[in-house]
Amino acid sequence: MNPASLNSGDTAWVLFCTAAVLFMTPGLALFYAGMVSRRNTLVMLQQNFIPLGVISLTWVMVGYSLAFGTDTGNGLIADLRLFGLQDLGQAPPPALHKVSSDVAIPTLAFVAYQMMFAVITPALATGAVASRLRPLGWAVFLAGWSILVYPPIAHWLWAPAGWLTSRGAQDWAGGMVVHASAGAAALALLLVLGRRRVWPDRAPLPHSVPFVIVGAGILWFGWFGFNAGDGLQANGVAAQALINTQVAAAAAMLVWLVVERIKDGHATVLGAVTGAVAGLATITPAAGYVSTLSAVLIGALAGGVCHVALRLKVIFRYDDALDVIAVHFVGGLLGSLLVGFFGQESINSIGKDGLFFGGGLGLLGDQVLALGVVIAFSFVATWLIASAIEHTIGLRGSPEEEDHLDEAQQGMNAYESDAISTPRSAAALAGTTAATVPAGGKGLRLVSAVLDGGAMDGPALTDSLMDAGALRVLSSEAHAFTPDLQPQVVRGERRQQQATPLTRLEVLVGEDHVGAVTEALRAGAGGAVHVIVQVVAND
Repeated sequence: MNPASLNSGDTAWVLFCTAAVLFMTPGLALFYAGMVSRRNTLVMLQQNFIPLGVISLTWVMVGYSLAFGTDTGNGLIADLRLFGLQDLGQAPPPALHKVSSDVAIPTLAFVAYQMMFAVITPALATGAVASRLRPLGWAVFLAGWSILVYPPIAHWLWAPAGWLTSRGAQDWAGGMVVHASAGAAALALLLVLGRRRVWPDRAPLPHSVPFVIVGAGILWFGWFGFNAGDGLQANGVAAQALINTQVAAAAAMLVWLVVERIKDGHATVLGAVTGAVAGLATITPAAGYVSTLSAVLIGALAGGVCHVALRLKVIFRYDDALDVIAVHFVGGLLGSLLVGFFGQESINSIGKDGLFFGGGLGLLGDQVLALGVVIAFSFVATWLIASAIEHTIGLRGSPEEEDHLDEAQQGMNAYESDAISTPRSAAALAGTTAATVPAGGKGLRLVSAVLDGGAMDGPALTDSLMDAGALRVLSSEAHAFTPDLQPQVVRGERRQQQATPLTRLEVLVGEDHVGAVTEALRAGAGGAVHVIVQVVAND
């Protein structure tokens, strides 16, 4: 092909979509990190960032060649002639990746775009096995999975010579290649790693719903590149895929909220973003093949079906921590099947008519076959890889470390409780007579109290305490344990909580000011508060 046929508009569009899909991985990291314990935040963030390092390299070395290189002749896998992207201009595909008979983009743009799909696919599984992965074992798993599992599936469904594509199966942007394969991998990992100690109903509450919302927003934004870029052209099909992505997410979100309100009594913001992500996952395989109205119906079905699928982990007793199976696996499976019903050749010339548009059962049958093959292959291959790693270097983290992985694996915490005020004295709160004794010869006292941090105005209380004579004010996280379990509902799951988060204040004060400081604490707490006064230093 003549390099002069390169289309700069299509190239720019694919490059933008590449960046958008890359942005989804940090978005996924935030989405998941907000739903785990605050003491496991850094580990979850790292588990989702590590694929950007590991899989970017495995993709350019061997992954791309196995997925999109020269087919070996049977549609199962490509060869390694493009190892390390060498001879990219000599070996098929050419240096210009052919989109149509007269339009092309640079092959490197296609390589980079497909790389981002390879990166995010196994990262989806981290939500299912939250709090159970060792860092080295996970990195090795990513390398193995991105070479042995993802490239064959991508070749079957996205390479022109792939055997499932040749049979007629259609997967626009990854309902099977990404979501079904990741969901099957998550199931296999759950089988190898087992349950958490907090299963079934003592899992921690999401520590930062704002993290979840920001992460979901990034995912939603990136999904436009995920779905609208898959045709590799800035044209009408891309516009159709983009609007389908938006309306499916919107419909799924609203249906999820209605079901949640009826079932649990509240329509929550966590439910809203979960429903939206379910709709995005479900429309992914169909985005470039269906009409706008069909996309609305697909999204509505996703909101209802994926919410019902939350019960699967209760019925089958597997510990899917963040509902990857219900949202991504069921969503990808549902969307892939619905292509067989709602597909329209009039929307996309490379598409086919589904059952509802006169196409009969042919396309639906191809979708069922492709789903069965992808799920079975991903599950078995993932189980073999994970089992091999578990029995060698180890993949399962220590159960004793599940509730404080940041300290165990990172040597630090995501959140440090600094003093809520700076000292007015250079005295150190060390419990020794080295502390400075206030004027008047009176000794030091340590006034301690535990307050509801959510109801406390920290800066205002600090000013009141300092005005009352406090020399230093320190705050720390505390929990009150009660014999009666407090139920909390998260995504339809009832979690029993025994500890209530509180804030512990320790105030260093001269003896003459104990009364004033105590009154300031009571005023800041909005009522009665239990105060303990200890002697720190005497005259």
